[in-house]
Amino acid sequence: MYGVQDISLERIAKGDIEVNEYIVGITVACLNVTAFVAALVSANVCDVLGRRAAMRIGALLLFISALMQTASPNLEVLVIGRSIQGLGVGFLSMTVPVIQAEIAPGHARGVFVTIENLFLNAGFSLSTWVGYAFYSYMPSEMAWRGSYIVFTGTTLVLLVGTVFLPETPRWLIKNGFHQEGLATLADLQDASATSDEDVNRTYKEIVSAIEFEHQQGGDSTWTEIFTQYTRRTVMAVTSQMFAQLNGINAILYFLPENLIRAGFDVPESLLYTGVSSTMLIVGIIPTIYLIDTLGRRPLLIIGGIGMALCLATVGGLQFHVDNLESTSPQLSSAAKGIFACICLYLAFFAFSWGPVPWLIPAEVFPLRARARGMALATGSNWFWDL
Repeated sequence: MYGVQDISLERIAKGDIEVNEYIVGITVACLNVTAFVAALVSANVCDVLGRRAAMRIGALLLFISALMQTASPNLEVLVIGRSIQGLGVGFLSMTVPVIQAEIAPGHARGVFVTIENLFLNAGFSLSTWVGYAFYSYMPSEMAWRGSYIVFTGTTLVLLVGTVFLPETPRWLIKNGFHQEGLATLADLQDASATSDEDVNRTYKEIVSAIEFEHQQGGDSTWTEIFTQYTRRTVMAVTSQMFAQLNGINAILYFLPENLIRAGFDVPESLLYTGVSSTMLIVGIIPTIYLIDTLGRRPLLIIGGIGMALCLATVGGLQFHVDNLESTSPQLSSAAKGIFACICLYLAFFAFSWGPVPWLIPAEVFPLRARARGMALATGSNWFWDL
């Protein structure tokens, strides 16, 4: 794929594969760039065509990209496929939190968004184990194509699922589909009929909110996002910015390489990457119960302190490892210490800075500005992810 001849596990372990680092960087970053663009563009799609349509477009783009990458005959096709994948990820990462914010009851909105992050973390963990499973096929191309085959299957499930996904009541009512919106509200509240008292009370609240926003001029413009909703925009953008600048990408993107540097061999590094990824699932479970009771800010503070302490310890241990001989008996214990701190770091991230920054922009913007505000926040996420 990269033009490397006679590749072997020994060469990979030694880092002797002669791959141009710029090519690797472009292959990785192309997804982030297109995701950033798609996150901004999807705001208009979300407002005009609806939340469900935007999610369906994202799922379709992911499915197309999965097919391209699975069958890619060369690096150029792989990069194009990853770029299309970025477009799909951008649409979905912006649209899904909006859908959840609009269908969730106010007292449980945090739970809904956190559960989404739980499944995101479970998906990431699954991907690490899939990578470990196909590692045994090295140096065959199935070692990397196998993961894309699994990816194609999961995106097909997502695409089919969007067929059964209802549009959000708020978007339906806002765009004049009142009966459809009322029926969807009844389905979401598990009511037997649209005449249910709770359903009609919620319907009237949505209608009143929409009428008030129409009096303010309808959908917000991009200019109003920065002028009328300045403080909300700063909160949404900076929360996503710091969610990326807290070191999570350096940990996740290069975790196998970092574990090798810490003293593990290649099979061990892939195995321990899978093990550590499960901490993203473990760490987020308490958040489901605390986010709507303890609040958003305390979670961010606790998580931030815990992550900082873990990263500082990892840095100190890695400095110690770098000064040890390869035959030193201290190498094994230091490597295990690094692994333990990484696990704790991932647990603290999943507990706090993983889910909360996705909830803040979905909550702070009113309906008339929600799509554009969420798009800007998501764009911030992908921009600082570069």
